[in-house]
Amino acid sequence: MITTTYLSRAELWLFITTLIYFLMNGAQLFETAVIVPKWTASPPDSLQLFKGKYGLDFKAFWIALHSIHEITFILAIIFCWKLEGIRNWLLVLFAIHFVVRVWTLLYFAPNIIEFQRIANVAEKHADLLNRTVLWKNLNYVRVGLFIAVSFGLIPLCVKLMNLKVS
Repeated sequence: MITTTYLSRAELWLFITTLIYFLMNGAQLFETAVIVPKWTASPPDSLQLFKGKYGLDFKAFWIALHSIHEITFILAIIFCWKLEGIRNWLLVLFAIHFVVRVWTLLYFAPNIIEFQRIANVAEKHADLLNRTVLWKNLNYVRVGLFIAVSFGLIPLCVKLMNLKVS
């Protein structure tokens, strides 16, 4: 039997993960619209944003934000487990999220680390402009997928609120 307490907890964790996902999307949109065009504009010169002790490095920020979000996402799944329609869609959205995170860890993170390294050494790198343009363009796809997942959470929040009202 599903109690109002169960529904309240499910609603709370689904709301928290949705809120954090949108917060993460805001940071991604800012970075994609403001920062990425600067460092991809004309490498290696534009990579100077990453240079030195005070160069841009978002690694700690993204690790912390994604870790917090993934914990809340898993908690939302756990607390919505008895709600089959919501649970199943959460699992689908989490699977999409997981695939994009794996893509991030296998492609985006190693490449941005390499671009940061290039900014701090004085060696030539062939095809650097094409590599940064590819990274930027694929990042648009990645950010779009993350945004799609966050918008996919909204109908689940509405559905859960309607269950609570019924």
